[in-house]
Amino acid sequence: MAGAEQKRLVAVFGFSARGVDGLHPLCLLRLRHAEELAGGADAVVLSGWSRHGAGFGEAELMRDAWQGPEVRLVCDTTARNTMQNAAGVAALARELGVDEVIVVTSQWHAPRARALVRAALGDADVSVSASSPRGPVHPRLLARELACLAALPYQRRRAREPRLAHSQPSAQDG
Repeated sequence: MAGAEQKRLVAVFGFSARGVDGLHPLCLLRLRHAEELAGGADAVVLSGWSRHGAGFGEAELMRDAWQGPEVRLVCDTTARNTMQNAAGVAALARELGVDEVIVVTSQWHAPRARALVRAALGDADVSVSASSPRGPVHPRLLARELACLAALPYQRRRAREPRLAHSQPSAQDG
């Protein structure tokens, strides 16, 4: 369909840390960056669970802090790690029939996050890119991410496996 508008999904991967109540500053940086990218998007998925087991998770905290354009916000409160973030984003991208997914995460995390979303989408004709806010690179987090890269081939295979229906975010959430 020549001239048809591209359907775009912006996906914000949450971040939390032990001992931090509320929205972690790194997560807030990601959210503010997503707000800059959300104009014209069909939806924004906010992905992340509650590390503390009670109260609001990253997705709900991001939703409550959203100051971006009026756009459908979808909360994926079930994703506990990057692989689950990617699987949920891919499921929503297929449900919405989008042509493009922009993964918003920190620069040190972006290559793996983008690769896992691409793997989770399988053969779907969807463009996947990553965009990151400017911010400090924490050596401990960079070291952890480098260790996680060693598991990327395994994670890519796992990301292709379908998630359980009850754990997929739905466009109806927003």
